[in-house]
Amino acid sequence: QVQLVESGGGLVQAGGSLRLSCAASGRTLSSYAMGWFRQAPGKEREFVAAISWSGGSTYYADSVKGRFTISRDNAKNTVYLQMNSLKPEDTAVYYCAAGRGRVVVPTTPRSVSYWGQGTQVTVSS
Repeated sequence: QVQLVESGGGLVQAGGSLRLSCAASGRTLSSYAMGWFRQAPGKEREFVAAISWSGGSTYYADSVKGRFTISRDNAKNTVYLQMNSLKPEDTAVYYCAAGRGRVVVPTTPRSVSYWGQGTQVTVSS
């Protein structure tokens, strides 16, 4: 069992930046590939970014490629999402997610074993 707690969300103007953090407890984060998803009102939860258990491989949705960067610090049991050049369409609740062990990278909701509670990101135009 692992508990995930996100932080760092908030209100930012278009073009601004935010850094989300996801702190894990209960089990070492290095046991999981990790990811970020988001869900806007009235829309399905969608994949944003993912990272292998070692941090050696990263994956991004086309909509955020070149603007967002996922990283992890296994010693601190924390995963990050650096979001730059934010757009109003990035407004959503952002969820941290742990994959099914080290092998399955969480790029779809079905590939997630644990979710965080979510943090709101609002980008004003």
